[in-house]
Amino acid sequence: MPQRIILNAFDMTCISHQSAGTWRHPDSRATSYKDLEYWTDLAQLLERGRFDSLFIADVLGTYDVYRGSAAAALTDADQVPVGDPFLQVPAMALVTSHLGFGITAALTYEQPYALARTFSTLDHLTKGRVAWNVVTSYLNSAAVNLGLTQQMGHDERYELAEEFIDVTYKLWEGSWEDDAVVADRERGVYVDPTKVHPIGHHGTYYTVPGIHLSEPSPQRTPVIFQAGASPRGRAFAAKHGEGVFISPANPEQAREIAADIRDRAEAEGRARDAVKIFVLVTVITGETDADARAKFEEYLSYASGEGVLALYGGWTGIDFSQWDPDQPLEEVENDSLRSVLASLATVDPDRRWTPVDIVRQRAIGGMGPVIVGGPECVADELERWVDEGDVDGFNFAYAITPGTFEDLVEYVVPELQRRGRAQTEYEGATLREALYGSGHARVDAAHPAARYRGAFAGGPSAQDGTRDSRLAERLAPVASSGADVR
Repeated sequence: MPQRIILNAFDMTCISHQSAGTWRHPDSRATSYKDLEYWTDLAQLLERGRFDSLFIADVLGTYDVYRGSAAAALTDADQVPVGDPFLQVPAMALVTSHLGFGITAALTYEQPYALARTFSTLDHLTKGRVAWNVVTSYLNSAAVNLGLTQQMGHDERYELAEEFIDVTYKLWEGSWEDDAVVADRERGVYVDPTKVHPIGHHGTYYTVPGIHLSEPSPQRTPVIFQAGASPRGRAFAAKHGEGVFISPANPEQAREIAADIRDRAEAEGRARDAVKIFVLVTVITGETDADARAKFEEYLSYASGEGVLALYGGWTGIDFSQWDPDQPLEEVENDSLRSVLASLATVDPDRRWTPVDIVRQRAIGGMGPVIVGGPECVADELERWVDEGDVDGFNFAYAITPGTFEDLVEYVVPELQRRGRAQTEYEGATLREALYGSGHARVDAAHPAARYRGAFAGGPSAQDGTRDSRLAERLAPVASSGADVR
């Protein structure tokens, strides 16, 4: 049986996400990102196409590296203005029944105690259809606006991330026992306090002594998405990631990255296929190859060279306005997305790309390659990526929105379904079940979150402490008397 391809749509609460300048196209609704109807319409479209999830990116800073300011990014609306990625999710969940929602949250600027409640709330409201895309942020502009003098170093961000996510696992998996909620109306007991436990965390970065604020949600721990591609990032992804987002230039790079991540996961005691790997691509399609090519050329006519260099300045930390346009790209170590530049520096085996190549090749598609063709051509190429690149699925970015997604649903998904590569019906009720099959709503036993299941049972509980038993005795008759209180 052919391997099913996992389908994720890739969007952001902004105007220009990956393709610079195309918001100007007359068919683009990108400027409607601030309207709730844009998101509910998109969610319903994706569910009709049997997509697994909508992956919502986010940043907390501006792309101000290119030319030393945010001017170019603002002019082209390159990921600024940008809205909060959490707020549209309940509305999208209300108008769908199966589509999952991967939400990006930079833990560098959050508190685990509060963020754990946010995700538990959304997991309840969506009935278990939420994933957390764990990022540590790569923009210095975010750091200086959120109380730091400069961005935390690349590797130290992952040290902080290890402790942060460990705290959330304790809260989600260990604080409340499975039968803590009894909802006994006769006895007037909603929660048995002896089955709710403080986690007693005292670490290097965080102190969280108390209990989780939310009762257990359908998944408890949301599905963990991750996008780390540096060696340190891959180690984090292999340990924690259930869905890992990569942006290689070709299937050969994808296979190399996937093998490394799966090897690392196996070393952590996890199964190789426990990590579902998604590749970023942008698909331009139509009824025929010729239609798709004409559409691609039309989109290119709207592309913004300044916009794409503004985006790449933020992603790589390099101001390409200071480079010779024909200077070959080289890998550098900094605190931005190291993997992006490393991928571009090695995309062509015969020569290194230059800043001019970035503009020509990535004005449409951003960090990922573009596939152009009719349904059969695109399906052939997606299958090649999966089979040769050892990946599980794709994050589909848009050239224009929702047009790119509409074309995928109309042309490509039916062809993949005909080949047995895309689902025709959803399996299971939760997002984790969509990835792993019915009955797998909770993290796998080999996942690091699972070690906290029942970890605090038998220890201190919310019942512990002192109280005035005389007051309790006085209150008991009042509570049971049925007195007429006016």
